[in-house]
Amino acid sequence: MTHAAPVSFATCDLCDTHKNDNSGEFRVLPPVFKAFGGIQKFSGPVVTLKCFEDNSLVKAAVDSPGEGRVLVVDGGASLRRALLGGNLGAAAAKNGWAGVVIDGCVRDVAELARCSVGIRALAAMPLPTEKRQEGQRDIAVQIQGVWVRPGEWLYADEDGMVVMPSKI
Repeated sequence: MTHAAPVSFATCDLCDTHKNDNSGEFRVLPPVFKAFGGIQKFSGPVVTLKCFEDNSLVKAAVDSPGEGRVLVVDGGASLRRALLGGNLGAAAAKNGWAGVVIDGCVRDVAELARCSVGIRALAAMPLPTEKRQEGQRDIAVQIQGVWVRPGEWLYADEDGMVVMPSKI
C-alpha cells in the first residue's frame, strides 16, 4: 500500500491566493458536504465516476490501488441510496485512496469514522444501492454544479474543498 506524501495546505490559503482567478481553473465546491471518514484533511489527483443509485463502479474503484488519489463520485445528489458504506470505506483506506467525495449519500457512519481515509458526502442514508453495473468512469462530472475532471487535484480540509488543474 502506497500513500502520497502529505502536502501542507489550507483551503483558506488556496482561496486567498486564487480569489481573483477568473479563468475557471480554480473552483470551490459548495459547503454542503459533511465529513464521514477518519481523516479530515486530504488531497490528491482526481478519478471520477458517474453513477446513480448503483455503486458497482464505486466498489470496483475502491477495490483497486488508490495510489493517493481522490475518488470523486457524481451520484446525482441522490438522497435515496448510499453509494459507500463501511466495507467500501475500509477497502478505500486499505488500498491507498486519499479520499472519496460523493455527491450523494453514505451509510455505516460509525464504521466510516474509523477508516483512515477522507470521506465527504451529502448525508447518511441506511438504504443500499442496487447493483446494475451501470455508470461511467474517467469523465468530466458536475458536483453540485462545479465541474471536476479526471487528473485535476482536489484539496479538502475542515474549511471545505477546492479543485485546481494541478498539484500546488
